Amino acid sequence: MTRPVVGIFCNHYLLNDEYPVHAGGTMNSEAIAEVSGCVPFMIPTDPRFVSVPELLAHCDGFLFTGGRPNVHPEEYGEAETEAHGAFDRDRDALALPLIRACVERGQPFFGICRGFQEVNVAMGGSLYPEIRDLPGRMNHRMPPDGTLEEKFELRHPVTFTEGGIFHRLMGAREVMTNTLHGQGIKEPGARIVVDGTAPDGTPEAIFVRDAPGFCLSVQWHPEYRAAEDPVSRPLFAAFGEATRAWSEGQRPRPAEVA
Repeated sequence: MTRPVVGIFCNHYLLNDEYPVHAGGTMNSEAIAEVSGCVPFMIPTDPRFVSVPELLAHCDGFLFTGGRPNVHPEEYGEAETEAHGAFDRDRDALALPLIRACVERGQPFFGICRGFQEVNVAMGGSLYPEIRDLPGRMNHRMPPDGTLEEKFELRHPVTFTEGGIFHRLMGAREVMTNTLHGQGIKEPGARIVVDGTAPDGTPEAIFVRDAPGFCLSVQWHPEYRAAEDPVSRPLFAAFGEATRAWSEGQRPRPAEVA
């Protein structure tokens, strides 16, 4: 049986501080292969190499991953400041129109961390450059020191809307998650539904209202040990089911009624 293909968005890096590469975390590929049951296909995120129509034709679904570079504030009508950090304009140029095309077509996608923020910006929303600088907000950033396990440890609860899609998917209104992000949603984009929040009110789970297919995104990193984690596994499993249905030509269903 042929597995559906999930395009995984890579990020730009310099190997040994001099050799340019496109790369993605192994845990993303592991989650897609082992939990979603799909073929992980690494996408070089540069519009010089691939186009949105080509990606839509070759992939059944997309994983918009996390990454250190942030969405450029010009994409949501704001001026660049030092607080906005580093950027990847090539990824912006590919991810944002691809997200809008997937929403229109009903082609499934799953957004994680930066990918969560990309989805909001693609739909016309904006971002705060630094969540921890806002009154009453906690520090959502990755701990600067410690082992990988300590950096990805569960750090705060996320509460979902009663009866909402994430509540139904998880079978619980509150779950514990890790947190490794500096930016976050300021104004939700058109049709963006905030379906889960951290205790300080930071949006943590969203979907696109009336989108004809799977369009879930989370601010945390569910790819870490996805096969073992009771919160991560249903997310990647549901994404895999939606991607498989798309590959088999089945009509997608709106997220709200999936």
